[in-house]
Amino acid sequence: MILKNKVVATVSVLVSAAAACAVAQTVHAAAAPASIHIPGEGLFTESLTSTKDGTVIVGSVMGRTIFRVKPGAETAEAWIQPGTAGLAGVFGVFADEKSNTLWACSGSFGAPGTPPSSPSALYAFDLKTGAHKAHYALPTAGGFCNDIAVDKNGNAYVTDTNNMEVVVLKKGAKGLAVWSAPDAFGPKGGVLDGIAVLGDRVFTNTLITSKLFATPIGKDGKAGTTVEVKLDSPVERPDGMRSFGANSLLVAEGGGSKLSKVVISGDSGKRTVLKEGLTNGLVAVTVVGTKAYALESGMRIGPPGAGGETPPKPAVATGVEVGRP
Repeated sequence: MILKNKVVATVSVLVSAAAACAVAQTVHAAAAPASIHIPGEGLFTESLTSTKDGTVIVGSVMGRTIFRVKPGAETAEAWIQPGTAGLAGVFGVFADEKSNTLWACSGSFGAPGTPPSSPSALYAFDLKTGAHKAHYALPTAGGFCNDIAVDKNGNAYVTDTNNMEVVVLKKGAKGLAVWSAPDAFGPKGGVLDGIAVLGDRVFTNTLITSKLFATPIGKDGKAGTTVEVKLDSPVERPDGMRSFGANSLLVAEGGGSKLSKVVISGDSGKRTVLKEGLTNGLVAVTVVGTKAYALESGMRIGPPGAGGETPPKPAVATGVEVGRP
């Protein structure tokens, strides 16, 4: 009888713990806002990233500021200020929790096909405090740091948009080095943009030519042969991109303003549109729990008469339920 009572009591405790966990998960999911607003005008927010606790971090090109959104909050707050250690316009941002590093691309717009008016560099900040740790110049003249991804070994890969190449900062290295092979992603002008790591491959996209590429990471760390991923339906002007689980990518498509998911199988991909109608300049995506936040910059970049840059609208990250990978 005593044994039976102990068993009943143990089962009750386990059930109560499971129920409490379920309630906590429900509360957490309910606390995730439908959208996140970044205060200010003409900021041109270009990228966002997130951490496991639900913190979202947003970079601003024109505001030259890195914003932080506390877990469950609906409004971003200025965090890393303009000019910090020479920080210019902020393009890609990526949170690497293993190394407690927030990576950020710093630079400015130049005329098409020309170097940025401010030197472009990869910045490293303390992910918890925002303190500047280091920054690194791009290795090729006229380089343009656009976006960042990190592999399982802590190596940081960066798209150099102007030079159509991927550069790498190996863990512990003192500088960036060219990683990809020459002309791996096509000639200059294709605008190498989004980047993500899935397993032992680096995936990149091109904004102008609307292509998706995969490059193996060799056992020696060197780049393998780059191949174009064959999609069952084309992406349109892909921009920011994040890995989603073991074999999928979430892609912010500027053309048509769509958030899509691409399931990778070998060198092929199956594309599914998850959300349409994000017409305020869709540029990037990150995931918090079961929700993806699609970042609209507030500025539509296009020729006159095609929804150009004015008047700018408030920047917003719209939540889209995507479930678990």
